[in-house]
Amino acid sequence: MNDSKHVLQQSGQRPEQCLEVKYRGLVEYETVWRAMKAFTAMRTSATTDEIWILEHPPVYTVGIAGRSTHLPAEDTHIPVLRVDRGGQITYHGPGQAIA
Repeated sequence: MNDSKHVLQQSGQRPEQCLEVKYRGLVEYETVWRAMKAFTAMRTSATTDEIWILEHPPVYTVGIAGRSTHLPAEDTHIPVLRVDRGGQITYHGPGQAIA
């Protein structure tokens, strides 16, 4: 992932209270999903909070509430990825900013 990083900090805040906003560009859903899980697993109380801004190539994600009846009726040639989040099915694609 190619990051562009900006640190937001209010006057008087300690460094551990600041927030990093990372612009990651166009990145595969599974790549950033695994990176978020790894980032969360290694966090400590001193870890700076981060917001990642990005877009994905076309992909459908199927959450834990997703059923086969929720999938697109036609073969769209768009990958379908099962994930461990709530919801049913969500389309992600270029031009759709995600934070």
